[in-house]
Amino acid sequence: MRAFAELLDRLSLTSSRNAKLTMVRDYLRDTPDPDRGWALAALTGELSFDAAKPAFIRKAVEERMDPQLFRWSYDYVGDLAEAVSLVWPARPGANREPELSEVIEALRTATRPEVQRLIEGWLDAMREPRERWALLKLMTGALRVGLTARLAKRAAAEMGGVDPAEIEELWHALHPPYEDLFAWLEGRSDKPSAENPARFRPVMLAQAIDEAVDFAKLDPVDYAAEWKWDGIRVQAAHEGGLRRLYTRTGDDISRTFPDVLDALDDEGVIDGELLVIRDGRVAPFADLQQRLNRKTVDAKLMAAYPAAIRAYDLLQDGPDDTRGLPLTERRRRLEAFVARQASPRIDLSPMQPFQTWAEVADLRAAPPEGDPQVAEGLMLKRWDAPYVAGRPKGPWFKWKRDPFLIDAVLMYAQRGHGKRSSYYSDYTFGVWNADELGQRALTPVGKAYFGFTDEELRQIDKFVRDNTVERFGPVRSVRAEPHKGLVFEVAFEGLQRSTRHKSGVAMRFPRISRIRWDKPPGEADELDALERLLVQMEGR
Repeated sequence: MRAFAELLDRLSLTSSRNAKLTMVRDYLRDTPDPDRGWALAALTGELSFDAAKPAFIRKAVEERMDPQLFRWSYDYVGDLAEAVSLVWPARPGANREPELSEVIEALRTATRPEVQRLIEGWLDAMREPRERWALLKLMTGALRVGLTARLAKRAAAEMGGVDPAEIEELWHALHPPYEDLFAWLEGRSDKPSAENPARFRPVMLAQAIDEAVDFAKLDPVDYAAEWKWDGIRVQAAHEGGLRRLYTRTGDDISRTFPDVLDALDDEGVIDGELLVIRDGRVAPFADLQQRLNRKTVDAKLMAAYPAAIRAYDLLQDGPDDTRGLPLTERRRRLEAFVARQASPRIDLSPMQPFQTWAEVADLRAAPPEGDPQVAEGLMLKRWDAPYVAGRPKGPWFKWKRDPFLIDAVLMYAQRGHGKRSSYYSDYTFGVWNADELGQRALTPVGKAYFGFTDEELRQIDKFVRDNTVERFGPVRSVRAEPHKGLVFEVAFEGLQRSTRHKSGVAMRFPRISRIRWDKPPGEADELDALERLLVQMEGR
């Protein structure tokens, strides 16, 4: 457990991607089975413990110390695991520190009444705060050490000197603690088999295009253009009589969309966008959200929000793996595959003809009426490129529409987590709204916690501390008056109506575009501007 705690601690304090990669690679190389396998599962988000909840951690610490004193400590630190690890009053005579594998095996079988006893025993046995912190992060599943699952898998690939795509291909046929994977990586056994029917294939991703640089290097004749539809990227597999639907990260969502899978008649694997298509027209993303993250769906919900796949690519055509073929050939086979399904639940994402990059720019800026109005932007794909896992530079580019922008006033701030636990980094902002008497007041319209630099974060944090007017637990209310306050330029992808928000609207993917130190809060935008934008979007 001590080595795992040291790894998490170093990862949380390191910003360099390559340094993180080296740390994980060296840990996997030097740590024996099964601990390294369980660590890899934790780093890739493959571990969860149903019986271990944050409430048990709070209950355990509040039985050891004054509850109010702990609440103050938690409020000051801002992170549950870090606060408990620092204030935990250990009892003398505790047992030895547990190994990582011991902790995981115990949590996998523990009942809820047993969890609190286990927490107390382990925390007593650990001598250093960082070990207690690592234990609690592991239990709650929120490591937040700035490491993606893809980077952790790449570290394993580097340890064994194999292509990261090979591990991605195998991943859904493997199970923690991955002893067969490490035996192969160390040359002690053959490569594990990935031949399980309807398995997930690693997806190909696009690079964001740099308009000022990339277009000058690219020849438009080499590329195809298609809309980047506003849904979620999925992979639908039908093999060996089995049907599966995956998100682009490999999460199995088959049970939520049985109607879509039933439409996949032929055996094969398609890459596409999951959308709600009603009366032959793509519905807003808000409609798709009604079906996402549900364990089960009924006939009424499926009828109200009919899901479908708009196909981008064909990865498997019957028994043939088509990923190594150029896009021209994959596209020809995809068109034939979709035509054979004979179902409105599976349709084809049409290519957009063009001859110059100026024509593509005009298309992106002014999409034609119909479905393209709800697209996020355009995709550019090389006609001769195979389908490869990851995000290679050159074969695919994404050119999203310019975001919407508003000027909003900072109203509330809350501490972040992990490296940001000592900073006020989560912000609620609002716009002006006039009541029936014409009195203007701020109405919250969104929250954001990214889009600014580390230096800007320190500046905002100082502003929050210097201009706090009220506190509500971990939240600070910030001075926000017409002539005194802080204005953010907020970028967002879209709006939808919401009954859960006081303003009546909800933003999609809001982030801080820049800080308007130059603008008085009284000159920030009005709610009417968002209402007009929403009406315009609904009329597309």
